[in-house]
Amino acid sequence: MKCKTLIVVLCLCCHFGYAQIGGQRSFDFLNIPGDARTAALGGVGVTLADSDVNGFSQNPALLDSAAHNHLSLSYLSYLGDVKFSNLSYARTLKKYGTWGINLKYIDYGTIESYDPSGFELGTFGANEFVVAVSHSRTTGVFTLGGSLKFALSDIAGFKANAILADVGGKFKHPEKDLTVGLVIKNVGILLRDYTELSQSDLPFDVQLGISFKPQHMPFRFSATAYNLYQADIVYFDPNGNGGNQENEEPGVADKIFRHMVFAAEFVPTKNFNVRIGYNHLMRRELRLEEISGGAGFSFGLMFRVKAFEFAYSKALYHVAGNTNHLTLTSNFERLIKKKQI
Repeated sequence: MKCKTLIVVLCLCCHFGYAQIGGQRSFDFLNIPGDARTAALGGVGVTLADSDVNGFSQNPALLDSAAHNHLSLSYLSYLGDVKFSNLSYARTLKKYGTWGINLKYIDYGTIESYDPSGFELGTFGANEFVVAVSHSRTTGVFTLGGSLKFALSDIAGFKANAILADVGGKFKHPEKDLTVGLVIKNVGILLRDYTELSQSDLPFDVQLGISFKPQHMPFRFSATAYNLYQADIVYFDPNGNGGNQENEEPGVADKIFRHMVFAAEFVPTKNFNVRIGYNHLMRRELRLEEISGGAGFSFGLMFRVKAFEFAYSKALYHVAGNTNHLTLTSNFERLIKKKQI
């Protein structure tokens, strides 16, 4: 149980392995990828524009009419028996454009509590929740979107909540399978902090990405830059103190690549694809000195059967544990047409 307690506390401090970025802010669970596809492609993606109803949680401009009446449910078996679930739904209204709703809930389970001397005080619970309403409008090759979110965090009875917003844009090439996306995430205000002395910061971020599928190749490639609001995100202590400390200060190239996530999808048909991603920041900050445990890599697959889509992903965090993500998506439009027939 003490091991579980330690893992959960680490999760509270640095969701999704943003080691030196996480831990400085509250509501960092908003950065956990909500669906299997995003998790398989490195955890960040602002250009995954197609009929995937989960895309708008990464960039509201990815909310597309092609996802009309699609419902998606995701479940993540996170570290330390932490449970994470996600729901996304989209609908296009003739006069009012395309709208989407996204719900995320994370339950840290029952955690043992101790005082500074090590005396057991009993147990406590912790959970966090966010609901987001998104809207997008397309004009020619450009799409603009926005999300309004309400987030609630409850840790051992200490509560905090906030109103946040995402604003994103997307450019879709009229002839080629080329997409460029930009999103400003988690701009908002705290309505209530955990205590009167707390000074919580929201997980603000700016992300820019591009994806491209060559015309005669069954592959789609993407690259996404994140944490762009801060140039240097490396933690380096020349005295070698603290955590997974770098032996030598990283060079310029390493610092740049810590902002990058690279991904590829093998798409031989519309009903099946294989996905792989690489997150350099996670690789550098979660690997051990002598062994990496695959940290920073992720992979997954998707297949469709009639009106249902199944997706699975595995993200490699650390030699101590990895995560598994399951997503089920249903296209209600196809189900309705079949019933009418």
